[in-house]
Amino acid sequence: MKVIAFNGSPHRDGNTYRLVRHALDEIGKAGIKTELVQIGGEKVHPCTACWKCMENHDLQCVQDDDMVNECIAKMAEADAIIIATPTYFAGVTPEIKAFMDRAFFVAKANGDIFRQKLGAGIAAERRSGAVCAVDTINHYFGISGMFSAGSRYWNNAKGLKPGDVETDEEGIDTMKQLGENIAWFIKKTHNK
Repeated sequence: MKVIAFNGSPHRDGNTYRLVRHALDEIGKAGIKTELVQIGGEKVHPCTACWKCMENHDLQCVQDDDMVNECIAKMAEADAIIIATPTYFAGVTPEIKAFMDRAFFVAKANGDIFRQKLGAGIAAERRSGAVCAVDTINHYFGISGMFSAGSRYWNNAKGLKPGDVETDEEGIDTMKQLGENIAWFIKKTHNK
């Protein structure tokens, strides 16, 4: 059992990272292996709509000089996928958008390999817009036949400067319950 998470913030130890860590810590307490991959601030090429993944069916994007193919392999092996982003004008970061476009296109081209996995979108926000960012992520899950994980409130928390989210008690509690819900789902679906 494994959960793979992707941090779309260019701030490696910023608010988005902290939110993901709270969720992953709860998942880890349940004995489920976790991994966090840094996407924000890394080189991630956008999809060029070349359709080679539809021709090749090799679980790869033809663009092979960035980290996306490695991430696709990790996603294919995971039971659950968390994608986290800071809120950029009520949306996701450009790296996360490019990453999702390519990863989910390759997955569809190869028999919907993410189908029936669990997905969770997380967003850090200064004031508002995070629901739109999480909704964007959830659209990728939905079109891929995945299940979306929720918590007691929207999967977001407020904070501007690095560490500010730690003062959003409701947001942190939301992340912890999200982690508990993901762990519960994985254990239930593995105990068939």
